Amino acid sequence: MVNRLRNRSKPIPQSFISANKIKPEVWRISEPVIIQTLKNQGFDIKKIKKIKYLRHQVCISYWNEKGGVCSGFFSYRIFERWQHAVERLVYNCNSLYEIHRLNQAIAYEFAHYPYPVEIEAAINETIEGCTTQLTELASYKRNQYLVAS
Repeated sequence: MVNRLRNRSKPIPQSFISANKIKPEVWRISEPVIIQTLKNQGFDIKKIKKIKYLRHQVCISYWNEKGGVCSGFFSYRIFERWQHAVERLVYNCNSLYEIHRLNQAIAYEFAHYPYPVEIEAAINETIEGCTTQLTELASYKRNQYLVAS
């Protein structure tokens, strides 16, 4: 019989929300920020009736042209607050191993969820900068160890 169990040493890839790394449902993004972000994303903004914060997205009920109520669902990933939450995860990495693991999770995010180009670029820039700093720190520690030996 073939062993079909997944290798337990390798974590199953999942989103930051499913992994409980980011919990945007507790954020209360203000209505003006939501409206401006949606306008910047090219969405046609109607008069918002209600905003509901769900675990994976924001649900916006709005009045359409005919006076009916419609709903739209928008990923938290389009908001600047999401970018800052991901960057905070990057800044909290204390080793090259940690940042490598986080970079894999970010690659999963980018492959499975649409990100605004500018948010993806900012996150990539943060990863690159922190990776460079951690590499330099590891090199410095290695050199200090060799000098002390």
